Formats: sequence, structure tokens, C-alpha cells
Amino acid sequence: MDAIETLVDLAQRPLAQLDLFWDGVGPEQLNAHPAGHPNSIAWLVWHAGRQADAQLAELAGADQVWTTGEWAGRLGEGVPAAGHGFGHSPEEARAVVVPDAAPLRDYLEAVTGRAVDYVSGLRPDALDEVVDPHWDPPVTRGVRLVSIFADALQHVGQAGYVAGMPQVG
Repeated sequence: MDAIETLVDLAQRPLAQLDLFWDGVGPEQLNAHPAGHPNSIAWLVWHAGRQADAQLAELAGADQVWTTGEWAGRLGEGVPAAGHGFGHSPEEARAVVVPDAAPLRDYLEAVTGRAVDYVSGLRPDALDEVVDPHWDPPVTRGVRLVSIFADALQHVGQAGYVAGMPQVG
């Protein structure tokens, strides 16, 4: 397996992990805030997709799936039309409410498809190109891609943990 194949596999893992528990998540659990934490399952999955979408679009020099697919309207009024969750205050995170889980999963699937297409089209030497010189060391395309997919996987994992918590009533 080469680096491109490895990154394609990594890009697909957040959606694969989501599918392990998603069918069991209902609307109430989707928007719940266990122990008062501001990040609901809806926020975690929305952010996993949004941050990946925004960063991949920047790398690819393309429009975000979010805007081309009009996902803000599909997910409902409780989802901000702009932004991706970085820097959200607790109040902003709590305000993200999704009435139906299906479009949220569909959005992550669309972002995953874009990621796979983008990474599959890269030459291996493109992974060494510096895409952000403002860090020490400068960030290469390969490092940025790992960061994007690791962040998405971490947030989906957090959502899975919350989904597996016993229901307290």
C-alpha cells in the first residue's frame, strides 16, 4: 500500500466509524448535551464534516461541498450557514440543532466522496508540497491531510462514545 492508498483509506474511516452506530441515534440523543457539555452528537458530526470540507476545498482550490450542495438548508435552521465550528463558544455549539440525522450523515458521505476523489488524484510527490509555511516546520499537503482526517475521526469517535452512553432519564 502506498501513501496515496493509505490516505484514501484514512479519508473513508470517519464515515465507516459513523455507520457503526448511526442507525441507533434518534433525534433526542442527536441533540442532547450529556453532563451539560456544549458538543452534542449533531455538533460533533457536523464539525467533522465541515472542517474536512473547508480544508479540503482550500487544498483543492475548489468550492466547498457545503455550498455547492446547499447543505445548510438541508440540515435545518439550527445549523449555521457559515463557519465550521473552530472557535465556537459553548453557546454557539449548543445552538447547533439538527432535526433529522439522515442529512447529517449524507453530508459526511458527500465530504468523504470529495476527499477520496481529491486524494486519489494526487501524485505521491504532491504530499511533500508545503501548503502552509506559517508553522515550524512548515505544513506539507500530506501532513495537512492526515490532520484533517484525524480530526474528523476523533470527532466521530467522540460522537460514538456519547451514542453508547446509557440513557439517563
